[in-house]
Amino acid sequence: MAATKRVAVVTGAARGLGRVVATTLAGEGYDLALVDLVDLDGVAGALAGPGSILVRVADVSVEQEVVALAHDVISHFGRVDALVNNAGISLLVPAEETSADAWRRVLEVNLTAPFFLCREFGRAMLAVGSGAIVNVASVAGLRGISHRVAYNASKHGLVGLTYTLAAEWGGRGVRVNAVCPGWIKTEMDLEDQGSGAYTDSDITGQVPMARFATPHDVAQAVAFLCDSSRSGYINGVALPVDGGWSSDGSWTSLRLKAREVPPR
Repeated sequence: MAATKRVAVVTGAARGLGRVVATTLAGEGYDLALVDLVDLDGVAGALAGPGSILVRVADVSVEQEVVALAHDVISHFGRVDALVNNAGISLLVPAEETSADAWRRVLEVNLTAPFFLCREFGRAMLAVGSGAIVNVASVAGLRGISHRVAYNASKHGLVGLTYTLAAEWGGRGVRVNAVCPGWIKTEMDLEDQGSGAYTDSDITGQVPMARFATPHDVAQAVAFLCDSSRSGYINGVALPVDGGWSSDGSWTSLRLKAREVPPR
């Protein structure tokens, strides 16, 4: 008898990191449920892999839509093995200019939505005693970064949610971890840079490895944490995928000097 296919749910799958995560998991043989606010048929058609694909348009910050989504996915596949909470939005505004509505929207999408998704899909995982949840947080969930008060707060909260669920559910077979990427070259980065908030050199000057993350860098970490055969004893980790950003307390000139190759 053939082994039962693993099923993964990926939110924010229409573009950027979510799309690359979906592609990576498809290549590892998962059946996929892809979720976004926009139509996903084009994404599903472009994926190469042996698994089947279910696409759903949903606003994951709306509780009723998440409840319906979980019911739909589990009814369709009969199981869920991995949940990747990738959907998120950015906001680059000075703290004193951040409106209540903007604050609430960022927290709803980046923190409340992952809670709803963890709760609904987590119930199904707990019922069978196995599963993996990977929350896509950020280096901004480990450090403070100016002009991102709502975004930073949401990602710090997402790391806290990860730790709490890992403590609560780990003994019942459900592992919960987070990845904390540095800046990734995606559509979101292009939109943020378009506001004039920063340049490529601002990022590469900060990162010890002197480059942006690629979506593939982060997707490989997500796939690792989803797979119990590779990460079965990893639970409650906020894994930086940031080229060393969160480990480097150097000031800028010292960081750049460390890159200089001494003469031979």
